[in-house]
Amino acid sequence: MRRADRLFELVTLLRGRRFAVTGRALAEALEVSLRTVYRDIADLQAQGVPIAGEAGVGYRLSPDFDLPPLMFDRHEVLALLVGGRLVQAVTDPALAAAARSAEAKIRAILDDRLLAEADALPYRAPVIPADEPMRARHQAIREACEARRKLRLDYRDAAGVASSRIVWPLGLIAWTGRWTLLAWCETRRAYRNFRFDRIEAMETLAEAFPVQADRSLAHYLAGIQPL
Repeated sequence: MRRADRLFELVTLLRGRRFAVTGRALAEALEVSLRTVYRDIADLQAQGVPIAGEAGVGYRLSPDFDLPPLMFDRHEVLALLVGGRLVQAVTDPALAAAARSAEAKIRAILDDRLLAEADALPYRAPVIPADEPMRARHQAIREACEARRKLRLDYRDAAGVASSRIVWPLGLIAWTGRWTLLAWCETRRAYRNFRFDRIEAMETLAEAFPVQADRSLAHYLAGIQPL
């Protein structure tokens, strides 16, 4: 049995049990050694699966926990791992932490062959300390988008012209390696893109902006003509 299948089966055996199940009973059901069961239980607990108990006493799974089956093929799993590394490198600290956690959970259920393939992936996206101020700005912009809070920006455009704007942050768009804030600009009464690296100062305001179908990320993207 593949390790991924064994871990899923282990959770299945624990789910819905009213009483604790001993490690020996789990080992017999899975046809593995008691030591393997202890190691698998420890790995699942480390990844946040709410298994209570201890060796020699028995184990129980929290009754409100549900683990859906992973239904990804080899290429999909590798794509998720690459995507997670990119999230860690080019988004914000909070999303990076979530991506690291997700990567650990995915790797915990991969068999040795897929683990070796994951380690051999040619993609690398290093996290550079010098990028931390921009990553903090990224997080502030994302949170303003999610909360629909207006932003006050001091911005300098490509020609060096400075301006101060109040904008409705609608989305974060990556254009050829550059992150931009897509916003509705109250000054221009139109959509505008603001490059993160050209924002000289930014303040999240207490005032929220309303949901409007004609001032939204989806509306803006629908109006972009393919090249």
